[in-house]
Amino acid sequence: MTGFVTGRVLPPPPDPDGSRWGYRQSLASRVVLLTTFAVGIAVAVMAAGAYVVVRMQLQSSLDDSLVDRAEDAARGQVLVQITNDYDIPSWALGAGDVRIAFVREDGASRFLDQGDVLRLSEAEFAVAAGDDDQSLRTVYVGNAAYRVVAVPTPTDGIALVIAQSLEPQHQTLKSLGLVCFLIGLAGIVSAGAAGWVVARNGLRPVRRLTSDVERIARTEDLTPLTVDGDDEVARLATAFNQMLTSLAASRDRQRRLVADAGHELRTPLTSLRTNIDLLTQAGAGLPEDARAELLTDVRAQIEELSTLVGDLVELARDEPMEHVVETVELHEQLDNAVARVRRRAPGVTFDVAVEPWFVEGEAGAIERALTNLLDNAAKWSPAGGTVTVSLVGGVVTVDDEGVGIADDDLPHVFERFYRATESRTMPGSGLGLSIVAQVAARHSGTVSAGRSPSGGTRMTFALPGAPLPKPAAPPVRV
Repeated sequence: MTGFVTGRVLPPPPDPDGSRWGYRQSLASRVVLLTTFAVGIAVAVMAAGAYVVVRMQLQSSLDDSLVDRAEDAARGQVLVQITNDYDIPSWALGAGDVRIAFVREDGASRFLDQGDVLRLSEAEFAVAAGDDDQSLRTVYVGNAAYRVVAVPTPTDGIALVIAQSLEPQHQTLKSLGLVCFLIGLAGIVSAGAAGWVVARNGLRPVRRLTSDVERIARTEDLTPLTVDGDDEVARLATAFNQMLTSLAASRDRQRRLVADAGHELRTPLTSLRTNIDLLTQAGAGLPEDARAELLTDVRAQIEELSTLVGDLVELARDEPMEHVVETVELHEQLDNAVARVRRRAPGVTFDVAVEPWFVEGEAGAIERALTNLLDNAAKWSPAGGTVTVSLVGGVVTVDDEGVGIADDDLPHVFERFYRATESRTMPGSGLGLSIVAQVAARHSGTVSAGRSPSGGTRMTFALPGAPLPKPAAPPVRV
């Protein structure tokens, strides 16, 4: 058939749109990617911050230096000798790395060198006119940028303008940007490598645990895993061991139930088959009384099989109660169970004393548990004996006048298919008290076995509840 390969597990179907790409990645690769991404973001933020801080610092230092040099030059005595026809070299003002110009308040300007003329504006003219103390701005000439400062001179109506190229500063920032980029790239690569190493070494216990789990799934060997350390992986392994222990116990219970059920079913089935074979072989020649006896045995064996199958089905319900079915009158269920067992055991007297008690649960399961307790007491009571039944405060006590349970058998009476040596010749499957224990556990109750004052057996069955039923709705205030 299409889609099946003997001895192989088919890979998952392809994902053409790649919507599950993130889920197909290994945990180690995601750790590496997240580490690299986090370091990359951190490096980018730090590099951008460093670049902005250095740029602002360089700009501030340049402005302070340029203003100081302009003010020093404006106060120099050499400015008194400046005329329109007399050229003064720039070094004379102590500013050999800058361009120098004089601006008059009428808008005329004169540069002391022969370079490109900077476009001066109203900012410098306002300083020459005395309207402003100084001006500081950036001027662009082609692709070149200049930082221009204008300060007043001792001569009225004239301002000194000094312009310094920003090319050295741009070169410094360009070099800084390149260094930050290279260092950031190296940091990202190093972070990726470190993340890979950390992920590889840190996830080694996870890979080992994964391998062990796959081995358990493949071999069904539920042996607990070896746990080293006390970290999160060790806690995961411990939790997995607890799950393995529960799974192994459940499997053992299942195997024991199947084996015990097969053992218990074998005897009545064999007897039933033998009786049917006798009826078939004898045919019409079998006497009527013998035929009636065989049919009675067959009917009893069929009833025993039906009871055993019902008990097995009840015990197979190993899950807790999913929801509360209804409010159950425990005293009424006990009266019903007593009436039923009285019909089964007419030679036993039942002394009953009950008080009202209401519980939340399954009425059918509770009545069956009570019936099993009374059946067990009636079975062990001698002819003409008395079974004392009481219900006080939610505790059902059943005392019989039988031989009692041996001390060695007391811890095992509620186990499945357990039958004491004295009871193996008597009818029953050894499942009745197991059902009682299961019903008690499903209803948050308890059941215990001990000795009665008369020397027989005392069974105590307790369920939480109240002497009054829970109201359907809160009372309405008038």
